[in-house]
Amino acid sequence: MPGERCLFCAIATGEHPAHVVLADGVAAAFLDTRPVFKGHVLVVPLTHVETLADLPVPMVGPFFERVRAVAAAVESGLAAAGTFVAANNRVSQSVPHLHVHVVPRNRKDGLRGFFWPRTRYDDPAEAETYARRVREALGPAPPAS
Repeated sequence: MPGERCLFCAIATGEHPAHVVLADGVAAAFLDTRPVFKGHVLVVPLTHVETLADLPVPMVGPFFERVRAVAAAVESGLAAAGTFVAANNRVSQSVPHLHVHVVPRNRKDGLRGFFWPRTRYDDPAEAETYARRVREALGPAPPAS
């Protein structure tokens, strides 16, 4: 991104604050500031790439291992019935850095199709509570690939 620092790169390197649930040599995962449901996590590769097609092939497996682990942790850590996992490429991509949404889901939670109503955390302490629950469910960090 010529002339400006990518927000997600800044979060991944700790230069910008976020409620981080995972950070290793492959990816960073942190709470979305405008979650669909509380506990909504974004998983980003540490390498700055704009879209999934731009992610180097050797990074696809390690990156999606982290997405898989975060999805499982969101379910178990937040007692969710399941998750919705999705990525936009360019269209509807608010930050031009590949990111995968991991959204906690429960039956009759009101999410319909691709209409994503957004909410907010009551305060930073509430957000940190959700982040802590997901971090604890993740357990030890996977080895960097």
